[in-house]
Parts: sequence; C-alpha cells; structure tokens
Amino acid sequence: MATSTELSLEILPSDPLLLILSFLDFKDLISCSYVSRRLQELSNHNPLWKRHCQKYWLLSESDKAQRNQSWKDLFREFYSDLGRYIEHYATLKRAWDDLKRYLDQECPRMIISLKDGVKEDELNAIEAQIGCKLPHDYRCSFRIHNGQKLVVPGLMGSMALSNHYRSEDLLDIETAAGGFQQRKGLRQCLPLTFCFHTGLSQYMALESVEGRHRYEIFYHCPDQMARDPSAIDMFITGSYFTEWFTSYVHSVVTGGYPIIRDQIFRYVHDKECVATTGDITVSVSTSFLPELSSVHPPHFFFTYRIRIEMSKDALPENACQLDSRYWKITNANGNVEEVQGPGVVGEFPVMQPGKVHEYASCTTFSTTSGHMEGHYTFHQLKNKEVVFNITIPRFHMVCPPFRKSVVRTGSASDVSHTSWNDEENSTDTDDYEDAEQGGLGFPAPSGHCPRRI
Repeated sequence: MATSTELSLEILPSDPLLLILSFLDFKDLISCSYVSRRLQELSNHNPLWKRHCQKYWLLSESDKAQRNQSWKDLFREFYSDLGRYIEHYATLKRAWDDLKRYLDQECPRMIISLKDGVKEDELNAIEAQIGCKLPHDYRCSFRIHNGQKLVVPGLMGSMALSNHYRSEDLLDIETAAGGFQQRKGLRQCLPLTFCFHTGLSQYMALESVEGRHRYEIFYHCPDQMARDPSAIDMFITGSYFTEWFTSYVHSVVTGGYPIIRDQIFRYVHDKECVATTGDITVSVSTSFLPELSSVHPPHFFFTYRIRIEMSKDALPENACQLDSRYWKITNANGNVEEVQGPGVVGEFPVMQPGKVHEYASCTTFSTTSGHMEGHYTFHQLKNKEVVFNITIPRFHMVCPPFRKSVVRTGSASDVSHTSWNDEENSTDTDDYEDAEQGGLGFPAPSGHCPRRI
C-alpha cells in the first residue's frame, strides 16, 4: 500500500516559491512574511524588493550603490517618507525627470529656477494656514520640486504677440498659499501659476463650491457684462493636478511646443496643417489666449504662428518675395469673412533656397471655434512679372472647455463648448504697425493686442 506524503512549504524548493512571490505587490509580500518562517525568509529576498523600488520610487542600481543599502531597506526608507504618495510618486517623478532632461538641452536657464522639494511638515503648515486640504498628487509634486523662483521665462509656457506678452511661473507652495482666494467668485481656490506681465493665474479648486468641481484647474474669466464682480466664468485646463502637469510635460518633451529664444511657447501644431506649393512649404500652429478672451460676451482670442520655408534644393533663380496675403475666415456658424492685405505683420519677406521666415499674428471669433485658410502672393526676384500663389493650409482653432458662472446661471453648469449665433465677424490682424513680431521680438506689454484688419 502506497504511503501518502503531506505537502509542506518547508520542503518545496525556493525557486518556484520566489517566482510566485515575484507576482505579488509589496503589501501582499509583507503579508506573506507573517505566514511562516519560510515565507518570511523568502519575502526578504533582495531581488523581490528591487522590482518594487524601481516601480514605485524609480530607484536604480547606482542609487542603491550610493546609499549602500539593501533593496528592501531602500524601499522601507522611501516608504516611511513618501508612502502616502505611493500611487502618485512614480508618475510625477518621471514627469519631472523627463522635463529636466529636456530643459537641460533646450532651456538650461529654467533648470536654475527650479526649487528643491519641501518637507511634510511644511505642507502640513500650509494646510493649516489656508484651512483646506491639499490633494495628494499636488503635495507629492511639491515634495519633488517646490515650483520655481519668480523669474522670466516661466516654466509653464510663454506667449508673445505684438505688445502682449505672457510667461507663467509654476508657483512655490508659500507664494501659492499667499494667493489663496476666499473672495466670492473664487472661494477656496489656490493659484498654481502666475504671470508678472498680465496678472494671469491658473487656479485649482480645493473644494466643490460655486459650481466648480473639486481639484479642477482653470483660468478665471470675469463676466465683462455683469455688475457683480463675483460673476467669474472658467476656461478649464485640467481635471486634477497629475493630468494637468503630466499632459503639459508630455507636450513639451515630445516637441509639441516650440522652443523660441530659450522659452517654451504654447503653440499647438497639427501635423496636417502643412502645405507645399512648388519649392515653398507653409505650416501653422495655434494657441488660445484666455487672458484676452471672454465667455460673456462671447469673444475668443487666438494666435497663430506661421512658418514659411523654401527648400534648400530650390534653384537660386526661384528666389521670390511675398507681396500680399489672402484669408478666408470661417466661424462655427458658417459665417465667412475674406481679408486681403499687403505683406505679413508689416513685412515683405524675401525667400531664397533654405530660407525660413516665421511670424505670429492673431484673430478673434464670436464663436468657440473657427478655421482659416488662404494663400500668399509672391513674385520672382529675377522676373517681377512672374507672380504666383502659395497655399496656406486650413487650420482650426478651438477654445478649451469652459463653465459659466453660477452668479449668471443660478446653478452649477456643465462644461460647455456652446457656439453662439452671434453675427460678429472674425478679425484677421496681420496688419501691425509694429513689425518686431515678425522676428518674434518680445516688446514690453502695454495693453491689449491690436485687432485691426
């Protein structure tokens, strides 16, 4: 008769058990260590904790060598300090590392403006000061870097147009707390960014009050027609901090935003917005300017940046000069306006093989979206009687989602992209007396951008 053998953990080989343990999360791994002496020994196996250190704290072999600790001890050390942020830390630390790596190559002076992270007790003191809890992902990010010094250019992007300039700093926690709002219309809102030139800030709602969703991030937009100053609409830029910050970093490090004069410019380029006619290629990128826009009355301000490039393989005799422009501007209601005029932003660029000319201009819509297309007219330098058109590709402009003020609506409103049936036409503003913008110069701000045809 066969003798039965009782299966025991003590007699099982280590390798299959370690393989099983390698699939467990750190909490389950710790729980296993209390089951038996054998599992306690196996759960201390260093390679098991290496995976968790890499996954949650982004630690490398060089980090381990510098600290001269085991992987489990490293995990325990980081967890004791940052354990409350374990669901956020890796995502935000990776975003910060990617951003710094990119800036080190493209905008090195911005690296100098970054401030070291704050401690837990400092964040707790800020919460006590403002009387509101900070979201965990926001706290986690500021444990890594405490925003930046108040300098220009700002980390969160710039925009320049004629006599209008914007550059947003990512505020450190102390400055943000100093700007915490309790006034009607912006109650319990914490500023995340600030622009010296325009006073513009992006705010994060720390509570669900006045029609806002908790942790929503937005540009405030006062109702231009309301007598009540607390009637504030919102252009929404993020649902929560991690989404807001990581999406911005992704746009920066993937080249979605151009670097101009050591600054990040928040132009968005659609890869389809490119047209080639003969030897000349025209591409367009666009940006929405909340500080020059309003929900009520409906007035949505956009800037566009155009790059005109002549192929380096073009024949020298094909050198030409821009004479005029033609625009067909269509708003969301289908209303069309046609605009013609000499040059671009007061300039008449000469194009030669390999030459690139860039300029920025702007337009406004009374609807939340619209598109533009058109052509430039050139003449050959060798023979001025040879005149031809260069296609400008159609490009679309859409304002971000917005929420109307509860003061005007009487209740919390849903996020909207509503188009109004307003007959106001769009306006092309290529005709500037100030031609500096053709070279993307940054004149000092002195009011709103001109809006003349």
